[in-house]
Amino acid sequence: MVKVAILGYGTVGSGVYEIIHDNDFTEQALNPIKITHILDIRDFPEHPEKDIFTKNFDDILNDDEVYCVAETMGGLHPAYEFTKSLLEKGKNVVTSNKELVATYGPELLAIAKDKNVNYLFEASVGGGIPIIKPMCSSLMSNKIDKIVGILNGTTNFILTEMINKNKDFDEALKNAQENGYAERNPSADIEGHDACRKLAILSSIAWGNFVDYRDIVTEGITAISLEDVKYADKLGYVIKLIGFAEKKQKIFARVSPMFVSKKYPLAGVESVFNAIVVKGNYLGTSMFYGRGAGKFPTASAVVADIIESVRHINAKKAYIEWKPSEPGYMLDINESVCKYFVKCTNSREQIDSLFDNAEFADGVVENETGFITTQMTEGDFKEKIKSLNVTGFIRVLEA
Repeated sequence: MVKVAILGYGTVGSGVYEIIHDNDFTEQALNPIKITHILDIRDFPEHPEKDIFTKNFDDILNDDEVYCVAETMGGLHPAYEFTKSLLEKGKNVVTSNKELVATYGPELLAIAKDKNVNYLFEASVGGGIPIIKPMCSSLMSNKIDKIVGILNGTTNFILTEMINKNKDFDEALKNAQENGYAERNPSADIEGHDACRKLAILSSIAWGNFVDYRDIVTEGITAISLEDVKYADKLGYVIKLIGFAEKKQKIFARVSPMFVSKKYPLAGVESVFNAIVVKGNYLGTSMFYGRGAGKFPTASAVVADIIESVRHINAKKAYIEWKPSEPGYMLDINESVCKYFVKCTNSREQIDSLFDNAEFADGVVENETGFITTQMTEGDFKEKIKSLNVTGFIRVLEA
């Protein structure tokens, strides 16, 4: 029997307990799994296994029979200190904590390698969507060129409400909160920070060098209006919050709202669902789709990592390793290239004098013109629009 502990008995932690309690994974893990400790600052007197709860982290750290620990606390502290101590003690750790992985991943992975244990975090990106393990194994025969994804269910729900039900941003956000899809303080989601951390993790895995989320240009959806949605529809697009990363000579990564062609698979991803497109040099394009958050989708990914860890209890561990990135490893945003949707109050003649072959959308907003540019660098684009009375712009995704 392999003993497992859980740190944090919130939404995900309780889901991990329920899945393991209700299922026998002996065949999959090659060993029976038993939860013997749950760490939480609260009391659970009505819980059927109330005796396994503890408020003392040392009860888990110093129990030599605890082989694997699921960290589902969230946040940086004390999750970082607990995880580091567990790995240094020679215990395997699995987590759903994207903030922790995106901030301290290189250090924690290095400790895990040194101690010959696993630090696994499939649940940190995409909830129940299997993406990290495929990138580390199934896609190893390819050089990954590009990652494009809808990485946050809250913002996707809000934008879906705006697109399909004509709700403005504030109303759609309120509806997301009422349905439990958005926190009381939704800033991490609607300002793009959650998607940014997930993109940093995927980029680090894809290219083997640590991509610091603080180096990723990040914009949220708070400025998206119903007029933007109407412009997009007229031009054959929908608006999505997109995490975009690619590697050429340098790595470029950005999180921002984008016009997505209705012909592109990501355009049909609605509500709280997430989807991640990975482009390899030989495989071409693959898309991973599913629920990006929620109790049981996320907990399922955590339990899968527990099973993976237990299954290889007597084997040499398979390591993820992120090397430090050299200074200047990221492409400057002004050197990036894409098309842009622009809305302004200028005449077509003024626009044509600056932008060749622009695609126009007429009759959406009175006394305003919307158009899509051809491809150009962001630096050139921002220089050109200085001559216009621009009321907003949104980047355009090209497959």
